[in-house]
Amino acid sequence: MRFLGLIPQRFLGIDIGTSAIKLVEVSSWAGRKKLENYGEISASALYEKPFRTFEKSTLSLSSQDISRAIKAIIEESKIKSKKAIFSIPDFSTFFTTFKLPPMSSTEIPQAVRSEAMRHVPVPLGEVTLDWQLLSKVTDQATKDLEVLLVTVPNEVINQYREIAEKLGLELLALEAEVFGLVRALIDRDDKDTVALVDIGARSTTCSIIDKRTLKISHSFDISGNDLTERISKALSIDYKKAEDLKKKHGILSAEQDLRKGDVKEVLLPLIDLIISEINKVLEGFYSREKKEVKRIILAGGESLLPGLLEYLRDYFKKEVKVANPFSKIFFPPILDKTLEEMGPSYTIALGMALRGLED
Repeated sequence: MRFLGLIPQRFLGIDIGTSAIKLVEVSSWAGRKKLENYGEISASALYEKPFRTFEKSTLSLSSQDISRAIKAIIEESKIKSKKAIFSIPDFSTFFTTFKLPPMSSTEIPQAVRSEAMRHVPVPLGEVTLDWQLLSKVTDQATKDLEVLLVTVPNEVINQYREIAEKLGLELLALEAEVFGLVRALIDRDDKDTVALVDIGARSTTCSIIDKRTLKISHSFDISGNDLTERISKALSIDYKKAEDLKKKHGILSAEQDLRKGDVKEVLLPLIDLIISEINKVLEGFYSREKKEVKRIILAGGESLLPGLLEYLRDYFKKEVKVANPFSKIFFPPILDKTLEEMGPSYTIALGMALRGLED
């Protein structure tokens, strides 16, 4: 039981990504949110394989191996909390929205399940459903009800439960990544229409948030790994050197590499494909809702690619910024530069930890 917020509460957010696992521990005391600890471990530091299998969208390593990796972070970072919230990757999550005719609140759950059978591409017995209304229900309702439906394979959920059990953690919740992004990046009183673009190692997801409510979420396969592989093949260099060149030059430099090509020239076609996918989401939302996206926020490790921010600003002609999720969390000033640089890749883990402070 909490009493006037006088007893510090600690929660742990865990993001098991394709190439790395990230943990963030936050606390709340007397109404102030504080960063307690954070840490990460990359798949390449432990194994030759990534943490996830792309084909099945499940954990590629055994729960034993992932549990060991998380345990190592917990011990190294001196994390104390046992109350954990795990993120579920967008490519393991199915989102859709649909409308129901006006009805009472008691009729909605069964109507949602019935309608879900028409939208979910697998048997409902194989997935766990969650949903929320995007419109209000009143006794005199005359308009259709808009519903956001989220489904996750039961296999994925069982894997997370097994990992939490092996670690001795209290699993408070499992949540789709996009909701962590919203919680970490958009204020409660923000009424704008915002596009969140999460560019990760495995995939890129563009989500439209209107009045802090998810409206559209679309994932596509062009990602950080694709950018690195393109450089590696085009310049005939190994993957590690290609990754270093990407991080150093991005699409900002025109420096030649041993006369084999230019990093910017190699990357721009893929960057333009990412922009094209983002633009489709924005145009689709405008066509349906007749609302313009006011600003775009970039998250994920690839959001710091040199030159990307300026390139997107020039294309979209609107406010585009890189995520800084720790800006409203208390932390020692000495960490200011570090957290600003690593913030985009830790946004999901932080958003999960903040979930605990809401309950």
